[in-house]
Amino acid sequence: MHLFPHSGVIREEVLTWPKADKNHLIVTSAQMKEFEEKIFSKGMPVEALMEKVGLGMRDWILEKPELLNSGVVFLVGPGHNGGDGLVLARELYLAGVEVSLWCPFQNKKELTKKHLAYCNWIGIQQLQKAPDVMKNNLWIDALFGIGQTRPIPNNIQHLLDSREQKQPGKLISLDVPTGICSDTGRPICNYVATASFTLTVGLFKQGLLQDIALPYVGKLVRIDIGLSQHFLNAESKGFPLKLAPMDILSLPFPRLKSNLNKYQRGRVLILAGSEQYRGAAILALQGAMASGVGAINTVIPEVVADSLLQVTPEVVVSGFIKTCPKGKTLLGSSLGLQKLDQFDSLLIGPGLGLSDEKWYESENLLADFKGLLVLDADGINRLAQADQGWQWLLKRKGPTWITPHKKEFDRLFPELINMDPFEASSLAAHKSRTVILLKGAHSLIADESGAKWQLTETSSFSARIGLGDVLAGFVAGLGAMSFSGDKNLGSNSLAIGAFLHALAAKNCSYGTSASLIANFLGELVKDLQSGKCLQRHI
Repeated sequence: MHLFPHSGVIREEVLTWPKADKNHLIVTSAQMKEFEEKIFSKGMPVEALMEKVGLGMRDWILEKPELLNSGVVFLVGPGHNGGDGLVLARELYLAGVEVSLWCPFQNKKELTKKHLAYCNWIGIQQLQKAPDVMKNNLWIDALFGIGQTRPIPNNIQHLLDSREQKQPGKLISLDVPTGICSDTGRPICNYVATASFTLTVGLFKQGLLQDIALPYVGKLVRIDIGLSQHFLNAESKGFPLKLAPMDILSLPFPRLKSNLNKYQRGRVLILAGSEQYRGAAILALQGAMASGVGAINTVIPEVVADSLLQVTPEVVVSGFIKTCPKGKTLLGSSLGLQKLDQFDSLLIGPGLGLSDEKWYESENLLADFKGLLVLDADGINRLAQADQGWQWLLKRKGPTWITPHKKEFDRLFPELINMDPFEASSLAAHKSRTVILLKGAHSLIADESGAKWQLTETSSFSARIGLGDVLAGFVAGLGAMSFSGDKNLGSNSLAIGAFLHALAAKNCSYGTSASLIANFLGELVKDLQSGKCLQRHI
């Protein structure tokens, strides 16, 4: 797919972004196991793969000698995760590191038994009781790995908890921290191991990227097992893709033609703000300005107009928001005087507030609008209160993006409330025929075709009030640029918008307020459009 196809820009011939390779693909535990079984069936011995994994972990950890200065204790489980750990233990021992093993399970898989016997034979100490939680050594969690289903035994829970209390930040987990579901990121029982690093094997596991798992995973490092791009091309069609700051270097952002006028660069109308939430309108408009869209019109509360002139004088005020006697915003009458067919995208929601107004009073205007409709915040909440709920989205004659956080998503799709974020967002996008940005620390983007993207390596210090308003305005502006021209809107445009917004929030050198991040986001877009070096944004 192409960003901004035929819309007055020079096209980049990049069909997918980012590339569906081993650095970007996200898998479930079942998919990873299927990949392993496939390579075993083609001749790769299980023993050889375990050696490759252990040696890859060795290479990574030996580059960080400061982790090894006080020795290493391996917590060895009964399966192949324990076997991986034993290969690593052997290699560190042979490299001169002080190593000891603790094996709390009597029964072990045959290959793990063999590695343990060899470790014992070459002289690695095997502890007869649980390791001392007070010692300042590194612990390596090789207890369970992917596909964990059974609860952690109480004695191990207590041991790991005591260790974290006494020596925080001194644990590395192999593949998956003990106690985490590698598909959902949810705790399997009452306790989860807290890792400073997680060395995940082969490809990134879906659960490790979810918000709920982030406090336990630490820094996520992928250990390569040699999956070829030819193999991945054949076996991973439709898999989710991970987005990280480095991906800006391959971003297919368009270079604008030199003869464009403002209307050929997209036209966006933003309806936002209320008496209670005046700043939301200004922040959304700042986000739209940062996108590089050609023309921005707005319908705002009259009390915001003077402030708007001081912050974004370029914006055209098309009208003022109408209110009921109680002061609540009326969507239908506010939009009724606007010539919507003049715009490529329409944003509704930031700071709008709720109202007793019925959705049907504006639904025909919105359903018939053939441009891109972006629903955010109270635009989503109002739709959730409508009799038809999300099913109204099926009436839309143009494309729709929705940008909920978790609570807003649950209000709109209550039947999906117990699903994990990947499954829920993908199913919701498919049945509502929308593109969904499910906002969080690591936001998810899903479209109706099944394509999915997930942001990673974001910064928690940028999670501040107002940043969602900037995001809504930015993607509405970016969407208007995408939708102008031949009306062929690439579904990855929302993923690109969310990615750039998160990157700007992480790297903004001015501060962490929403207004400052909006200014920095505009600089980032300008650098992209002018072809400047992007290293400072990584």
